[in-house]
Parts: sequence; C-alpha cells; structure tokens
Amino acid sequence: MSFSDPIADMLTRIRNAAMIGQTLVAMPSSKMKVEIARILKEEGYLEKFEVVDGERPGQPVLRVRIKYVGKRRQRQPVITGLERVSRPGRRVYTKKRDIPWVLSGIGVAILSTPKGIMTGQKARAMGVGGEILCKVW
Repeated sequence: MSFSDPIADMLTRIRNAAMIGQTLVAMPSSKMKVEIARILKEEGYLEKFEVVDGERPGQPVLRVRIKYVGKRRQRQPVITGLERVSRPGRRVYTKKRDIPWVLSGIGVAILSTPKGIMTGQKARAMGVGGEILCKVW
C-alpha cells in the first residue's frame, strides 16, 4: 500500500486507536516512524514499541502499545492530541529560537534536524532548528 504521507498515517492510526481504547497498533515500519515512536516512548506517551517481520518478506511492521492511565472503566489514554504540522504539500521549518512550545511546555514538538529526529526541547538545548514534524500533547 502506498501512502503520500506515512507520518500522518502513523499519527492517525495512533489517534484512532486511542479514541476507541485499543492498546496495540500495527503499521508499516520505517526509520522515521521508529524514531518518532522512540521519542513518544521516552516522553511517556507510549508503553513500548517493537519492529517485527511482516507478512511479506522485507516489509517490517512497527507495533506500538499505547499507554493508558486510570482503572478499567475510567481508563484514559495519555495522548490527548496529535497534530501533523509539516506535510508533503506544505513543509514547515523553524529556526532554533522559534521552536514552538506545545501547551506551554506540557506537550512535545518533534523535529527533524540535521542531527537527527528529536524533541523541540532537545533541539533548543543543542542549538539547532529543523522541520517541525508533529506536536503531541
């Protein structure tokens, strides 16, 4: 299956699964998706992620386990919002001093920088700007 925006597809799958209370989401894997999943896990939005072999040889699958809080019936996802900022039709770049704060620092902006994919806070500390991939809160 071919997608014009695989990052938006990843975020939409996670958003939809969180809305209906699903814990496990599977999607085609890529290096960028794995890095985004790693950042979401480090920031506490995901329980875990893993890359496994798919049905077709050579096509790995990224499995993401969404993190929830609360008891069984009052269970809420930790991720309350996901927003794709830079898209294939409209790329959004930022300088190091203009990196956005998401909900006054409660959320996380994920950037693609010359030094790799990282959070906005880490990019500010390293003094690099880049493309704003998405915002998570």
